[in-house]
This record gives sequence, structure tokens and C-alpha cells, in this order.
Amino acid sequence: MSELLVGMRLVGLNYRRIQISPPFGLGFGRAEARAQFHFVAKGSVFLRRPGEPDQKLETGSAVLLPHGGAHDLVSEPNVPSREIAAFCAAPLCRTVGDIKECADDVCRSKDVVIFSGCMGFELGSLNPLVAMMPEVMSVATLLDRYPEILPMLEAMEREARGDRAGFAGILARLAEVVSAFVVRAWIECGCGTATGWAAALRDPRLGRVIAAVHRDPGRDWTVADLAAEMGASRSVFAERFLEVTGVTPLRYLTDLRMRLAAQWITRDRVSIEDAAHRLGYGSQAAFSRAFKRVVGRAPGALRAGAYATADAAE
Repeated sequence: MSELLVGMRLVGLNYRRIQISPPFGLGFGRAEARAQFHFVAKGSVFLRRPGEPDQKLETGSAVLLPHGGAHDLVSEPNVPSREIAAFCAAPLCRTVGDIKECADDVCRSKDVVIFSGCMGFELGSLNPLVAMMPEVMSVATLLDRYPEILPMLEAMEREARGDRAGFAGILARLAEVVSAFVVRAWIECGCGTATGWAAALRDPRLGRVIAAVHRDPGRDWTVADLAAEMGASRSVFAERFLEVTGVTPLRYLTDLRMRLAAQWITRDRVSIEDAAHRLGYGSQAAFSRAFKRVVGRAPGALRAGAYATADAAE
């Protein structure tokens, strides 16, 4: 697990420090399915999600919603919400805005302070685990086992409630680190109730196979090679792999290669030819056919779309 977690990438894209007077309702996650992070620096709020019981978050609470999705932060359960994008945010730095909705423009003792934002969240070659994560991951459940998180939460509380030089950038970095701690803790604790792919990682013999494939995805792997990594016959290995993961070994390898290729092409701006070479394809044409079959788009089209989005954001 430690070896595979090297590929984790969790980067804040758009943060907001929010100072607001009750009653209030803040709506999040309706525009896009990105991971969402919320930290309550002062006061208390309710996390409201469709079809789920409200969850109260007290001062010092932090939650990560790895799948994003529609949800609200409200001062009381029945308060209507207003989409966060509709609030006016003054820029504090490139990725952090400041929202103040205080009674009479003066922050009172009962006002609530929240640091919130959306994140780009990838687990590299571990990306299948993202789909298995719970809808809400709370830091409160980790403090007994991981007490080192507490000083970071206390630092976030101090920075969010003050206006010291550089506080916005510090808050953004702390939010990324706390979120990474949450993800790592979930994986270290056995991935909760996740089955399938996570179960394969917990199986010592299958885990060796998956680790080997992730270390060298461009190798010309055969079922016999993979069975040898497990120390079993080809038939026993193939049957066990399919039983636990739900896919055949070679389908798993192809899917892994295409996930890596998509990340390299869109995020790291690796050329299509270089990606094909790294992943063991004899020609760019063969790689492109496999990519389109798995991803649903040609690698060139995916790259052009990603570059256009990145350029527009800049």
C-alpha cells in the first residue's frame, strides 16, 4: 500500500474562507463531481445530504467528500441553501477567496467561520479505490488512532480565524495535508467495507501480483508471468484473480495502462508516442486503438480537451 500511495495527488483548486451570520445555508457540489473539503474554524454547522441524516460539525471538525456531490452546510437543519458560487468572494490569493456575510457588516460572536473548497483528487494507479470510498470521511473518527492530525487542525483554526500574513496559502496547504491523511488512514485501516480490488490488495499472494504490475506496467506481462508472481498455476491464478477483482488479469493490466496513460497525457503533458512506449506498445497506432477502446476517446482528443480546459483556467 505504501508503495502504491506514491501516486496520490490531492490538490486544492478553489478554496473559500467563509465568515457568515446565522441563519444561513451554503450549497455545494452541484456544478461538478470534485472532491470537497470543509473545516469548521468557529461555531457549528450541519452537513446536509439528500436522503441522509444531517451530520453536525462542531468547531475543529473537518470532512472530506471524495466524490463531491450535492450537499449543504447549514446553520440549522431546515434552513434553505444558496449555491456557494452566488456569494461574492474577494480574492486572497490565486486559489483562495474570502466570503463575508455578517450581520450589519460586523462579525459578531455567534458568526461561523468555515474554510471550504474543491480539490483535484487522484490516486494514480490506485484510482479504483476512489470509487470505493465512503461519501463522507470525517477526521473526528481518526483522532484516537492518528493524534498527529490534531495539531494541524488547531493550526487551521488559528489561521482561519485571523488575518496574519500569508494565512490563505497556509490554510490551503494544511487542507491538502489533512485530506491526504484522511485518505491514507482509510487505506491503512483496510479500506473500510470496500471489496473487490481492495480485497485483492489485502490478499498477500494477489497483492504481490498487483504490486508487480503497478511497478512495471510496461512489461510484456503474460498470465503465466503473473501466476508465477503469485506462486500458482495459470488456471488457479486466473480463477482467483477474476473471483476477487471481477476482471481478468489482462483486462486489469490494460485498464491500469490506460488510466496511467490518461494521467500522463492530460496532467503531465507527456506525448502520446512517449506514453505508448512507456507502456510497452510497439506502435502508437496500437496504443491509440487500445486507449479508445477502454477510455472511449482517442488520446489526441482527450489531450486537446484537457489542454484547452487548463489554458482557460490560467
